[in-house]
Amino acid sequence: MKFGVVTFPGSNCDADMIYVLETIMGQEVEPLWHKDHDLKGCDLIVLPGGFSYGDYLRSGAIAKLSPIMEEVIKHANNGGYVMGICNGFQILTESGLLDGALLHNNTQKFISKNVHLKVGSSNTALTKGLDSNKAHKIPIAHGEGRFYAGEDTMKKILDNDQVLFYYADEEGAVTDAANPNGSLLNIAGICNEKRNVFGMMPHPERAADSELNNIDGKAFFESLLKFC
Repeated sequence: MKFGVVTFPGSNCDADMIYVLETIMGQEVEPLWHKDHDLKGCDLIVLPGGFSYGDYLRSGAIAKLSPIMEEVIKHANNGGYVMGICNGFQILTESGLLDGALLHNNTQKFISKNVHLKVGSSNTALTKGLDSNKAHKIPIAHGEGRFYAGEDTMKKILDNDQVLFYYADEEGAVTDAANPNGSLLNIAGICNEKRNVFGMMPHPERAADSELNNIDGKAFFESLLKFC
């Protein structure tokens, strides 16, 4: 599989993602620039974390207007795989590829720490290979990670089994205490109805190398490779 990792002005997790995909997972990776008009034959496009365009207007609101996003949207609409992590998730909601929005954390503070995730839907390429009984320890680092959607949209997301991950405690219990940012229903990630676009706030690429003493995130990439 050929991965394309997009770099926007202000991206800061693009190199991390390229390292994991290329060095840890042994995959072909094509760096893509925000001004590009060509996805260069990539099968799965990754929108990495960071602060695209400084988040000066609203997280992801300017990045969605980048030339590369025209191609990413076409790719997704044609059934191609797209994955957005943290700021990438925000860009996906701003561009309409995913429902809902990411609002300021309810603490009004930037949060950087490890959290635990419980798998929601096991019916996606990103989650099929994950142990649904395990609480996966994955880092977060965001100021606008509170997932929100209106009542009708939320009903559609739940009815269509589109929730990828819930914030949970170490035992996998989805509780208010385990919710780091006030996300609706503890939601940490969702997919689209066609199940080819994935968005999540936590960073699996920061938990995929044994040198970091945590490889829970590696299973996310293994699942993608097996089921995409």
